[in-house]
Amino acid sequence: MKKVKFIYNPHAGDNYIIDKLDDVIEIHQRHGYIIVPARLDDHLDMAGAMADIEDDYHHILIAGGDGTVDILINYMMNRGIDLPIGILPMGTANDYAKYIGIPKDISRALDMMFRTEPRRMDIGKINDKYFLNVASTGLLTDVSQKTHNELKNAIGKLAYYIKGIEQIPSFRKIPVKIRSNDGEFEGDMYALLVFNGRTAGNLDLAYKSKADDGLLDVIIIKANLKELVPLLGKLLRGDHLEDPVGLMYFQTKEIFVETTDELIVSDIDGERGPDFPLHIRCIPDGIQVMGVGNI
Repeated sequence: MKKVKFIYNPHAGDNYIIDKLDDVIEIHQRHGYIIVPARLDDHLDMAGAMADIEDDYHHILIAGGDGTVDILINYMMNRGIDLPIGILPMGTANDYAKYIGIPKDISRALDMMFRTEPRRMDIGKINDKYFLNVASTGLLTDVSQKTHNELKNAIGKLAYYIKGIEQIPSFRKIPVKIRSNDGEFEGDMYALLVFNGRTAGNLDLAYKSKADDGLLDVIIIKANLKELVPLLGKLLRGDHLEDPVGLMYFQTKEIFVETTDELIVSDIDGERGPDFPLHIRCIPDGIQVMGVGNI
């Protein structure tokens, strides 16, 4: 039987994967695969989980949210591991899995993985770190970092909105210089979002994005206070952002970001990102993903 490395975060999605372990094993055995499980501890020790990966594995299956999958991607890219990846979305938002059409139901997700060939997909890189969905900075972009896992598991994406409302009094503009071959901005902004995926916190923002086009989708929120509230309303409603007041949207292969604000931090899929200055670029065909739907 062919071997599959199965890495799971037992705390993701209110421990949902724990009750589904037998289903994962049974479905794989039915298709001629043997599961070799690795449980991520509280420190998300990917090196320990992947310690035997040089053996003859057919693919890697990971159960977790966007942040957990990013940890795996970084481990693989830094070590030149190019095995296909299957994703079982177990996080709160699961933005990337939704973007590429992977259902949250485990049986359906695994069925898609076994019925389709792995597909080459782009990934993003911000300085020395890789990401699947979005790199960001500024307004609300560190909400996930500041939201406790217990709250996420209890009330899901509503936890992000609650934490976001708490931050409204601290909204402030950030001085930045942003350069790329396809768009530039120098001045004060509220937020920068650079998408390899399409959504952030289940908000459909980068609606032009394609998972294998070799491009990043860049959104800069530069509204003044009078423009900010109606602009946020458009974002929350999921309106298409065809040149609205106070916002820039363009696609590019890479961008460079500088700021003089020493307090500002970057975020990668809900986790703390690297320090400024930032070099964010697309890595075309960076990974192989199983079970990709119609995108």
